[in-house]
Amino acid sequence: MSKKSTPGLNTSSTADIAFLLLCYFLMTTTMGSQTGLARRLPPIPDSKQQVEDQKINRRNIIVVRINSADRVLAGSEPIEIAYLKEKVKEFLDNPNNDPNLPEKEIKEIEGFKAVPVSKGVISLQNDRGTSYATYIAVQNELVKAVNELRDEFSMANFGKKYSRLSEEEQGWVKKAIPQNISEAEPKDVNASTR
Repeated sequence: MSKKSTPGLNTSSTADIAFLLLCYFLMTTTMGSQTGLARRLPPIPDSKQQVEDQKINRRNIIVVRINSADRVLAGSEPIEIAYLKEKVKEFLDNPNNDPNLPEKEIKEIEGFKAVPVSKGVISLQNDRGTSYATYIAVQNELVKAVNELRDEFSMANFGKKYSRLSEEEQGWVKKAIPQNISEAEPKDVNASTR
């Protein structure tokens, strides 16, 4: 009697199918994106340039400190992160010309008009033990404050939000509402907050 041979499976397309499945899952799966901060560093100074000692009036600076226990101080008062944005907005806007809040200087914005510009600077200091999540949350609140002021300025002057303005108009708004955030090197912040 003759032996019957078992027919083999055709596996020539298996590799193609596996490759297509791999491509499908790579394209449809979302990868965890890392969060970061968009910051523009100052340009490298020219070696021949002389350093000028800039004097900044104390009333023009709000110091935001984060200690190792992730507690936040704005100025000399403890504050919850949820209220930080409003405090910074009030500081930068100085709606009632409070002598304890930043001065305003009338600046002529080329192509636009003369507007009062706040001289306010936000100085951020954090402890070496500050958690990254709290640091990012504070940074976000500071940027939100500036963005909301830009939106308010845009609505008052152009009738639309900052994000809907042309590039030229956005440049004018950036000059009228500058984002002056100064960040100090991490150190031991012994801020006793609550």
